Amino acid sequence: MPRSRCTARRRRLIMAAFAFVVHPLREEAASVALDTIAWLINDGHRVVLPVEDAALLGRSDLGVSDAELVQGLDLAVSLGGDGTMLRTVALVARHEVPVLGVNLGTLGYLTDIEPDGLRPALERVLAGEHLIEERMLLDIEIDAPSGGATETAVLALNEAVLEKTAAGHTIRLDVALDGAYFTPYAADGLIVATATGSTAYAFSARGPIVEPTHRALLLTPVSPHMLFDRTLILDDDSDVCLTVSGNREAALVVDGRHLGDLQP
Repeated sequence: MPRSRCTARRRRLIMAAFAFVVHPLREEAASVALDTIAWLINDGHRVVLPVEDAALLGRSDLGVSDAELVQGLDLAVSLGGDGTMLRTVALVARHEVPVLGVNLGTLGYLTDIEPDGLRPALERVLAGEHLIEERMLLDIEIDAPSGGATETAVLALNEAVLEKTAAGHTIRLDVALDGAYFTPYAADGLIVATATGSTAYAFSARGPIVEPTHRALLLTPVSPHMLFDRTLILDDDSDVCLTVSGNREAALVVDGRHLGDLQP
């Protein structure tokens, strides 16, 4: 039998610590968050929010820095759509904090439950009657000697993308796999995605849909100007190196966040 990718948690939480990350433009997200936060605090649990989310909800007393947010945290709750979920994951991923997604968006591929199911779900978490599903992350290192990138290391749940910045022109990207040169790409962009990200940008670029707990990397070109235009499916521990070559810069976008424009 295949091993389960879900881990059962049986530890009952008496005084737990929760973080809430809230979509800034959805009134229902704010309403659900405020009601749930009041319930948790009344029961003696600790609740924190990113500073901007706390200000949005009128609860600046609960706002903490990103570094403080993850300290002693038992669960992060994301209220919004997939974008809010990705923002939540970016905050807690390096600290292995589980994330519960509440769907208040449009597609909701990444979110687990609807708003009316939040309190029952949290009650199960507090009782230790829940499962944690593990998802693969991309560990991205950025080497930009000429500058242009806002970060040098980042984790991604969905994908990392190098894409063109100028309309009407392709970019050239050289690809190496596990230290060996593979091929150049002339395309609008190139996506390195996880199985979770196979239903995101890679899907719109004609990539395959992969079961989200499967461990693999997907290398998908965007509108390639070449005969080889298929997605490559690689081992999950593959080292994929993308180099901007040619004479045009490429935008680096990780899970929807623009991290800068990289020069050739």
